[in-house]
Amino acid sequence: MADDLVVETRSLTKVYRDFWGRKKKTALNAFDLKIHKGEIFGLLGPNGSGKTTTIKLLLGLLFPTSGDAFVFGEPAAKVEKNERIGYLPEESYLYRFLNAEETLDFYGRLFNISPDVRKARAAELIERVGLGADKKRILKEYSKGMRQRIGLAQALINDPDLVILDEPTSGLDPLGTRWMKDLILDLKAQGKTVLMCSHRLEDVQDVCGRIAILYNGDLQTLGKVSTLVEDAQRLEVRASNVKESPELKADLEAVFKKHGGSMEAIGHPSSTLEELFLRVIEESRARPGRRYLPPEEATRSTATPVAPPQQQQNQNRDHGKNNKNR
Repeated sequence: MADDLVVETRSLTKVYRDFWGRKKKTALNAFDLKIHKGEIFGLLGPNGSGKTTTIKLLLGLLFPTSGDAFVFGEPAAKVEKNERIGYLPEESYLYRFLNAEETLDFYGRLFNISPDVRKARAAELIERVGLGADKKRILKEYSKGMRQRIGLAQALINDPDLVILDEPTSGLDPLGTRWMKDLILDLKAQGKTVLMCSHRLEDVQDVCGRIAILYNGDLQTLGKVSTLVEDAQRLEVRASNVKESPELKADLEAVFKKHGGSMEAIGHPSSTLEELFLRVIEESRARPGRRYLPPEEATRSTATPVAPPQQQQNQNRDHGKNNKNR
């Protein structure tokens, strides 16, 4: 396992069975994943796609049917590695009759943090999540958004190296959502690694560098967000200090100079992560058994590798050009 790898799975598979041992559902099928230190990684998929199962396997709450999972170079089943992990579940199961200070003190005790450090860290986190004015109120009186904030604070009480967030913006208003995204980016700036699941795709697109999309337990696509949402069939040019005219279409660079402007940006326009997500899921439904293979595995496999939709179009186009040249 490379030094900068925080999470790695190798053919990770989880099959749920009934009382008689008969197969009920394959929640995760031969899942290969690598998450590097200091990145924000998004794990996406509709309900029942295997996201929560993946998280539970990484935390050691479930055991795989086959394959391996490693966190910080240690087997995921090793409980001690969880001391370096902060986890915010989709539904935070917090004690309703404790206030914010008591809640963080309780979770700090679970990590054997000394009283002085617990008190200082709890005070800092309460201010950081914006609950300074409500720290003496019991959690029963908190709104859902406030419970989400204190849930995040408890996930950070042990100063973790890996933060796992399941629907972190759930219950937050637009201002709270922006605050949460800024905080996630701040965690990255501190050198922490973040794995997040969310159904709010615009949030994922704003903060994640790479994503994986799961469907029915199979990995459908994986890569950089900027690459996956890029429309490689179209070209977009941006310019400043220049007005549109027929001459601009003839020779961009020459015309920009002629009209006193400068080329500001040139590249491929992007769609949205939501459009990519919906397209991948529709294609997965239309082609049962479709799976994504990393490039290095695809070259070793006799099966045709399944690339992201836009990449497949590029490959087909290049193949046609090669035949024409022959």
